[in-house]
Amino acid sequence: MRLTIFWERMAEHFGSAYADSFARDHVMAELGGRTIHEALAAGWEAKDVWRAVCAAMDIPADKR
Repeated sequence: MRLTIFWERMAEHFGSAYADSFARDHVMAELGGRTIHEALAAGWEAKDVWRAVCAAMDIPADKR
């Protein structure tokens, strides 16, 4: 998954204003105690981060 697609999906689910705030502030156990921004900066693949977000936030299967 390209990073642009990742951010598009984040905006679709959380809204464009909240997506970045969520990614910056929400620490996720599924990402090893990191925020989304920290996980991406640490080298996590965007698809793996998206899967973690989907699992943590109960995103419907058709949006995954």
